[in-house]
Amino acid sequence: MSQPPAIAGLILAAGASERMGFDKALANHHGRSFLETIITRLREASLERLAVVLGHHADQIQQAVDLSGVQVVVNREYHLGQTSSLRAGLRALESQNLDAIVLCLVDHPTVASSTIRQLIHGYLESRSAVVVPTFKGRRGHPVILTRELFDSLAALPPGRGANSVVRQYSAQTLAVAVDDPGVVLDINDPQMLAQLG
Repeated sequence: MSQPPAIAGLILAAGASERMGFDKALANHHGRSFLETIITRLREASLERLAVVLGHHADQIQQAVDLSGVQVVVNREYHLGQTSSLRAGLRALESQNLDAIVLCLVDHPTVASSTIRQLIHGYLESRSAVVVPTFKGRRGHPVILTRELFDSLAALPPGRGANSVVRQYSAQTLAVAVDDPGVVLDINDPQMLAQLG
């Protein structure tokens, strides 16, 4: 009997959150921080291996959020952009011999655990290189990226987005239509946070 694929959840939460005015990882949604909410959703989707990349105010976030059981990666070069955090996360996870990661952004806190399970199911059924959720035709997050992309993603220079690699795998990308507006809802400023309710 073959082993099930090794999948980890990787959360990028290193940015300075300039538009929000405070760390998005600590923004409150229904009594929990964005970061805690995403960790909970990943665990509800039966992902046991979790890692988070912190940068700006990393110490304060670690003190404020229960990260027990989560691998914490501190990206000292977070000011170089999101790609630097993705690279830091992949480097930290490379020893785990993963088949895929569920890549989450901290400003997408309302994604349902059932949506994550749906994406994982799509990956397990198709073994596509990339799995992307869509809501009403719009692509969103989180995305599943498989091991065949890891080296190319880890080699990206600062300023080049992960999409430049993902686009090369368009023929091996599975789009999963989901009934979850959270996949396209990125909360970047206080007005959007207030509208969450």
